[in-house]
Amino acid sequence: MPTNALSRLLETRDWLLADGATGTNLFNMGLQSGDAPEFWNVDHPDRIRKLYSDAVEAGSDLFLTNSFGGNASRLALHDGQSRVGELNRAAAELGREVADAAGRDVVVAGSVGPTGEIMAPMGSLTHEIAVEMFHEQAEALKEGGVDVLWVETISAPEEFKAAAEAFAKADMPWCGTMSFDTAGRTMMGLTSADMVKMVGKLPNPPLAFGANCGVGASDLLRTVLGFAAAGPEVPMIAKGNAGIPKYVDGHIHYDGTPELMGDYAVLARDCGATIIGGCCGTTPEHLRSMRKALETRPRGERPTLDQIAAALGGFSSTVDGTEEGGADTPSPRRGGRRRRG
Repeated sequence: MPTNALSRLLETRDWLLADGATGTNLFNMGLQSGDAPEFWNVDHPDRIRKLYSDAVEAGSDLFLTNSFGGNASRLALHDGQSRVGELNRAAAELGREVADAAGRDVVVAGSVGPTGEIMAPMGSLTHEIAVEMFHEQAEALKEGGVDVLWVETISAPEEFKAAAEAFAKADMPWCGTMSFDTAGRTMMGLTSADMVKMVGKLPNPPLAFGANCGVGASDLLRTVLGFAAAGPEVPMIAKGNAGIPKYVDGHIHYDGTPELMGDYAVLARDCGATIIGGCCGTTPEHLRSMRKALETRPRGERPTLDQIAAALGGFSSTVDGTEEGGADTPSPRRGGRRRRG
């Protein structure tokens, strides 16, 4: 694989700031619940340029394209399955335009989300069809000019492997994150240690791997500590939600302040993450706080779970699934959402 924009940055920097939420920020611009955000790549390109530009202006070194639900299976819910190429190319072209105008090195990462279907043998989605779907999306993002492909919010190891195979077919570098939202495991039961083992065995390993979304920032950092304990050979990604979702006046609001996300960013770095960003609820204001914290606060010792809980709030479960005896039940006071937003 030739040297690429992300590899170059990883060689020269000890941390990189990724972007924040896609859905949260688009809802703030008027996207309605149930609408396909990917249609906005064509219908409202100025709003997508603003989404990307806001992240870059807040200090992001890398941002994800508005293509999370851009595979044929997800777009079929909106009768858009024939528009995979068009919508993903548009997402990437707008990103390329913003990154090239940034005046510094900014990586455009082509977001690839889950298919929304259950993989065989439990479900009807075969490995071959999943690879084909991911490959179609990957080729369109590549054609549009992304620097790297980025699969995220995955819960099934089979789906992660299918995406990896599709990205190899597209001859593109890639990164991948899973969502550990069920007592420290993915919805399909994978632990942080399991993910490190899986990534280590892939024929075409990612440039970086990690966790995104899930429950809150505390849980996500516990997962990162689990990755670190397993001794991975590639850089780690932390992309946690801005606090916990709460319903306020009929809308979902994340309770994480910019100050809390600044603390989270520094703790993520100290846990061992190299690429640090936010997921649901993370706005440009949060990103500015994260950038400032990473630039001004010295690197510290690897934090303990108690230190993480004291800074960011308690965990949603007492264990993360990697201990003897497995995972326990999530606490009823904390809940997670399985989507990127």
